Amino acid sequence: MTFVLGLDTGGTFTDAALVNTAKEGGIMTAKAKALTTRQDLSIGVGGAMRAVVEEWGGDPRDIQLVSLSTTLATNAVVEGVGGRVALVLIGFDEGALERADLAKALGNDPHIFITGGHRNDGAPMAALDKDALKKAADTLKNDVSAFAVASHFATRNPEHEMAARDILREMTGLPVTCSHELSSSLGGPRRALTAMLNARLINLLERLIEATSQQMTSLGLTCPLMVVKGDGSLLHADFARTRPVETVLSGPAASQAGAAFLAGASTALVSDIGGTTTDIAYLRDGAPGLNADGAYVGGWRTMVEAADIRTSGLGGDSEVTPQSRGLKKGLSLGPRRAIPLSLLARDYPQAITALEAQLQNPVPQATDARFIMPMMPDGIPDWLSKSEAKFAEAILESGTSALADIASSQVALGAVDRLIGRGLVALSAFTPTDAAHVLGRFDGFNAEAAKLGAMLLSRQKNGIGEANAESPEAISQVTLDTLAERSALSLLDAALAQDGWPEGSASNNAMIQAGLHQSDEDGKLVQSKTRLSLPLIALGASAATHYPSIAQLLGAELIVPMHADVAGAVGAAAGSVRQRVMITITQPAEGRFRVHLPDGPRDLKDKQEALTLARDTAEALARTRAAQAGAAHVELSLSEEIKEVPLAENKTLFIEGVIQANATGVPTA
Repeated sequence: MTFVLGLDTGGTFTDAALVNTAKEGGIMTAKAKALTTRQDLSIGVGGAMRAVVEEWGGDPRDIQLVSLSTTLATNAVVEGVGGRVALVLIGFDEGALERADLAKALGNDPHIFITGGHRNDGAPMAALDKDALKKAADTLKNDVSAFAVASHFATRNPEHEMAARDILREMTGLPVTCSHELSSSLGGPRRALTAMLNARLINLLERLIEATSQQMTSLGLTCPLMVVKGDGSLLHADFARTRPVETVLSGPAASQAGAAFLAGASTALVSDIGGTTTDIAYLRDGAPGLNADGAYVGGWRTMVEAADIRTSGLGGDSEVTPQSRGLKKGLSLGPRRAIPLSLLARDYPQAITALEAQLQNPVPQATDARFIMPMMPDGIPDWLSKSEAKFAEAILESGTSALADIASSQVALGAVDRLIGRGLVALSAFTPTDAAHVLGRFDGFNAEAAKLGAMLLSRQKNGIGEANAESPEAISQVTLDTLAERSALSLLDAALAQDGWPEGSASNNAMIQAGLHQSDEDGKLVQSKTRLSLPLIALGASAATHYPSIAQLLGAELIVPMHADVAGAVGAAAGSVRQRVMITITQPAEGRFRVHLPDGPRDLKDKQEALTLARDTAEALARTRAAQAGAAHVELSLSEEIKEVPLAENKTLFIEGVIQANATGVPTA
């Protein structure tokens, strides 16, 4: 293989990097950036691909692989964006909703409890209530975009999940995600959460893969398209389409690989700031570790195997919301992403006129400096409520417009907010990117729109009627100071977690927060300054803008490597294919060993025969999945954990065996 084209589609930019893999260690040959166009992803993806090929100047036919990483799935989970899905819970009681924050993650999406499910040994608890399932499918088929199915102990026997999947597909024609296909681990509510997130993300990843495939065709590229998973490994695009939740932390994982490639540092804390999120990892021996508990994204603990990366809704395009209640001035950032006003005005100059008109109003409004635009390339979904559909139609007809022109009541604002949450409407508002324009730290877009937005924000009142700031420069400085402080606390949270402290140890500690701003000259009786003891590698297009002040707060050595702005694309080009399969063996009765196979359990009388079947199945399935994922020259490794209790007279009691097969290979060219 000679040239690999790495792509990284984020919330704001799509990056491209061409890497010559024939050279030892890889050599980056060309790079390019283009704005991500959410309304039509092919525009941004195609712009980045064409730009990098033009800079390179070679023959596109010499590109033997395109590797795509993305933060879109991560961003969607953090922001709570995605399609409306129905969660089918088989064999669970209603208490399951209170575990793993499942009810919170569901929000207003429907859920159905169906009789059925299995016990720990794979035996059925009850027959699957197919009539109730069919009734639910008929009721919900026009109200949701996909289904997620989770059955009690499906990892020990998936028959009810598979039967439910077949019924739902036949009756609705909608995508169906089964929890056992995404994880071999126990823990029903977390498997249900992971399946639900996957169902929400299917349409999003499908659009991105389709857009990339179209642009490859237009450039004459006939090579394979791979997608980066959350653990940094690769999947063939066709295999990834049905497993989009595995691309949660795809972009961050690729960025960590890019950091090791670009910075040459083997041990450091790596922070990648994008438009929507900041992703932090501990780089040790040149690579981040894997999180054995599953990816932790936006407050949700999933069962997705991923790099040990902490993701928070904090980025250069985080929505800035002024404090409107209480006695203190201030503002909050994120977790929702907003299109910066400075970027909006570049493509929509009418925004300047609207902002100026809002400044002429004697009374500040909560809707000032806020715009909305439709993101419905396929039209208005059938599953919206009547009020949501009404406003969606108005927004679709109006196009980009001031929020106040569409929604003038709390009911209307609530409906629009839900449309934004579904990803059907985009929001434009004041962001840290705008603040950087006002203060002269960045000049890539329209600084006039940024300043007008800052003026509108600064004059809004807090709970006792005081203006939030004295000037646009003051509110902009508060914005960047808030971003720096929250970023520093997130870095300390990650570092303390590596040291064995509980999650959020810095964010929940008033002394650590106060210490960020202390100096020896403060005259305080107690000094509590906290410092990082290892270098800080900052990645992202805005890393050089925001991270000098963050590193200063932490007293850390800062490294912003060359090409830090395309680290994700570089990392995507350096990936390999990995697949893991786990097979469990239990002993439900003396002399009976149950092997929990992907298509259902199988009982054998001899322990060694059961172990052999589990090993052979795990190896064969891992090899098959690696090939399906796009690997060539597959290498296998096998590990196993056998739990036995010693008894009298040199006998043992078999409790459980877990066989794990790992398959790795280079992408097929």
